[in-house]
Amino acid sequence: MKLAIVVPVLNEATTLAARLQALAPLRARGAELLVVDGGSSDGTEAIAQHLADRVLQAPRGRASQLNAGAAVTRADVLLFLHADTQLPADADQLIEPALQHGHRWGRFDVHIEGRHPLLPLVAWFMNRRSRLTGIATGDQAMFVQRRLFESVGGFAALPLMEDIDLSQRLKAIEAPACLRECVTTSGRRWDQRGFWRTVLLMWRLRAAHALGTDAHTLALRYGYRPRALASVAIMAKAPVAGLAKTRLIPLLGAAGAARAQRGFALRTLATARSASTGEVTLWCAPDAAHRFFRALAVRRGVATMAQPAGDIGQRMAAAMQHHFARAPHTPLLIAGTDCPVLTPSHLQQAADALQDHDAVLIPAEDGGYVLIGLRRPVPEVFTEVPWSTAQVLGRTRERLRGCGASWQELPSLWDVDEPADWLRWQAQREHGSHGTPWAAGNPRAVP
Repeated sequence: MKLAIVVPVLNEATTLAARLQALAPLRARGAELLVVDGGSSDGTEAIAQHLADRVLQAPRGRASQLNAGAAVTRADVLLFLHADTQLPADADQLIEPALQHGHRWGRFDVHIEGRHPLLPLVAWFMNRRSRLTGIATGDQAMFVQRRLFESVGGFAALPLMEDIDLSQRLKAIEAPACLRECVTTSGRRWDQRGFWRTVLLMWRLRAAHALGTDAHTLALRYGYRPRALASVAIMAKAPVAGLAKTRLIPLLGAAGAARAQRGFALRTLATARSASTGEVTLWCAPDAAHRFFRALAVRRGVATMAQPAGDIGQRMAAAMQHHFARAPHTPLLIAGTDCPVLTPSHLQQAADALQDHDAVLIPAEDGGYVLIGLRRPVPEVFTEVPWSTAQVLGRTRERLRGCGASWQELPSLWDVDEPADWLRWQAQREHGSHGTPWAAGNPRAVP
């Protein structure tokens, strides 16, 4: 039996290392550990890089994160593990006999670790109810044969009760294996929210779910904040030898610099699509007629627009005006293609920031910015700015302040403009210190 353990995470830096280290015995026996990050901002992804076989990124939400992990493995059996739940060290050896006896899915009993003395009673009721109903919860570390999981369509795109929904569909095919060995899950939600308040809330949510209340309404009652949406405009130059990434030509040659530009554009596009914050548009310079842009439009369905004439401020202003004329209530993120360390998490965090602010900036180390996001049109930020200088960020702040706009700044990133930047990027890739998928492979090898 080849087992894959899929762990969805979001801002779990304080406890994740210990949780993942405890899975070492299973990994030593061949289990694959996949961690799927939903846009953490606390260093969760960096911690996971050293302790998992693969670290992926997916749109925030357990369903989408779990599906993303399941999609990349060819293991026979999938085990879905919450980040605050600990498996028995011999979990694989407990699952295998159940499968050999004809079961194709199942779950463990659960023990809740927390301060309140009645938490063991809550766990007993959870386990008893699961046995009587054949319904499992995510806290019980559900496992399922991959082929069966794929045949029922995986987790539904629900913000809450995705585990209950999957259990119901699997139960319609066959009953689960209910293992009596326990996983240990954190009682932090009972400790933080109050024991009786949490118990009553869960009963009400389950009752409402049984009566047909939709999952989005239930999620709001539970306290989930809806995932922020924002369209993305990518400002991209055509990969023309001699005109693209000209400052890299001394190191890579004209053709190599053009290949690098092509790779960066593909990477940024993949990042924006992976973030799933909203519609993605590629703003093309000098126009959208270049064969690279045409191929993206035809083969990958990428929406393309031609950048107008003018400096970068005028071109970004045009993208802003075009977007808000079409979607006045949807925020917009504008990014270039020169920052290969921009991740889906950064885009999701920027979209989150626009729920409470008029603008968001991701500063660049060179004094500019790699991303600007706007909740409403703020044309002032694109005028009277000394573009391509170290004063861009400071002047942009002044322009935001002058028009009374509120803004948030995320941690700084860096662009690849100079040969030293390219070498820095290559070193980072070689050491595997960055987890965003490299959409174009090695730019030197891009045809």
